[in-house]
Amino acid sequence: MRFRHPDGTTVHLAYCTNVHPAEDLAGVRRQLRDHAEPVRRRLGRDRLGIGLWLARDAARALTADPAAVRALRSELDDRGLEVVTLNGFPYRGFGDRVVKGRVYRPDWTEPERLEHTTDLARLLAALLPDDVAEGTVSTLPLAWRTGFGAQGAQAARAALTALAQRLDALEELTGRSIRVGLEPEPGCAVETTADAVRALTAPGAPPRERIGACLDTCHLATQFEDPGEALDGLTAAGVPVVKAQLSAALHAEDPRDPAVRKALAGFAEPRFLHQTRVRTPDGTVLGTDDLDAALADDGPLPATGPWRAHFHVPLHAVPEPPLASTLPVLRDALTRLAGGPEPLTGHLEVETYTWQALPAALRPRTRAQLADGIAAELALVRDLLTELGLKELP
Repeated sequence: MRFRHPDGTTVHLAYCTNVHPAEDLAGVRRQLRDHAEPVRRRLGRDRLGIGLWLARDAARALTADPAAVRALRSELDDRGLEVVTLNGFPYRGFGDRVVKGRVYRPDWTEPERLEHTTDLARLLAALLPDDVAEGTVSTLPLAWRTGFGAQGAQAARAALTALAQRLDALEELTGRSIRVGLEPEPGCAVETTADAVRALTAPGAPPRERIGACLDTCHLATQFEDPGEALDGLTAAGVPVVKAQLSAALHAEDPRDPAVRKALAGFAEPRFLHQTRVRTPDGTVLGTDDLDAALADDGPLPATGPWRAHFHVPLHAVPEPPLASTLPVLRDALTRLAGGPEPLTGHLEVETYTWQALPAALRPRTRAQLADGIAAELALVRDLLTELGLKELP
């Protein structure tokens, strides 16, 4: 979906296909047929943007076969779909029964991450619509924090600098500009927007014309970051918001209440990490690496303030009381991202990959129900954008 900002800029809205498991090219094509095109039809659009996730094997198959890239581009056109952004965070196995910490490997200290992201950039340059000159790729925030020290940071900066040089060469070759955004996430080496500023302005950091930040509003809320302060900090440091992922975290106002803890326990599941945070009265943010650890009888988190968990809950389906979502944080962030005199980013992506990890009573039971839900999320964001003065384009 495309929108025209009052300043004339085109703002793209997509949904991320990492919600649909696919490890190979055949699986990617099934995603387009079985999920993305039905979502487009529900929205009554001739054209729908998707934030494509290409796992390692799918990306390698495409990189090795230019004819397959042309065929994929043709299929996107035939199904009324377009790609201006890729999710380069998960490397492979994102649809496995247990993902947890494996999603952070390989990290930016390992050569496989640089090679994979280079492949993604080259593929995106070939998949961009004819009238779009810039694409974006989101990537992990350097590494999981454990064991990541000064030596790791140096290696990651070197890898990202090499990537930036490859992106420069790619633009010279194709005329397409590809930028990459580090996505701050709880528990990682780059956990907050302030961490992103430090990582991207440190001596030896990659050029910010190529490497910026990807702002995920679920992660932002989980860390209790104020959207205005976060975006002001990035802007003041000259760190661009390459793209924004629109998502909402799980919010529990009173974790002392047994009913609240019981409801939270329904979201503790074995597939993904659900980092959980609390902000103490003095402003300190404390956390655990998973929700079940927070809920344990001897859990380390104080119950004196609200808890937020890194669980991407559907935007339009606020959890029933006594739980809530951080949708207000998303609204505030979107107002700053798109409601000012000029947009801070032109690439917006709804990323609710946890539909099938929801408590059983809330999960979609059919492909049709999942398509209904994704379309409803996009419709919510569409309405927010038009309320901010953007005009939906055909």
